[in-house]
Amino acid sequence: MSPLDTSLLILRVVAGITFMAHGVNHARNIEGTGRWFAKVGFRSAPMQARLSVLVELGAGVLLVVGLLTQLAAAGLVATMVVAGLAVHRFNGFFVFRPGEGFEYVNVLGWVGFVLAWLGAGKYSIDNLIGLVWPGTVGLLFGVGGIVAGIGQLLIFWRKPSPT
Repeated sequence: MSPLDTSLLILRVVAGITFMAHGVNHARNIEGTGRWFAKVGFRSAPMQARLSVLVELGAGVLLVVGLLTQLAAAGLVATMVVAGLAVHRFNGFFVFRPGEGFEYVNVLGWVGFVLAWLGAGKYSIDNLIGLVWPGTVGLLFGVGGIVAGIGQLLIFWRKPSPT
């Protein structure tokens, strides 16, 4: 067993389960999630909430099984960029600060970036079907996740005024 491939498997599964759990939490109260999206400044908040759940659940499952891993990792990156810039950066670094700081989304976002860059590794469906592009193409998936997150913010988010 290769230490790198085993590490990628562990990283994928942990990140995927974490991302899915977040999606399940949002899905349990989709109307409340939509209201929260509106509160933090998103236009089309109900749609944003549903898309968030779709990405969190879908990409989470894909990461766990190692299918379309680099695309799923880009979705993780994009989601963490959006969460980090729209909400958590205003609350400092530490997640235990009021309003939750950005440490959690920072770590999860970089995990996604690394998975996008390196791919799923040997222990994945991607490897079985030859769908792994480590290196420059993988790096582009990671950068694409950042660009997608920033694009979503530019189109749909406005910092809410203090109340």
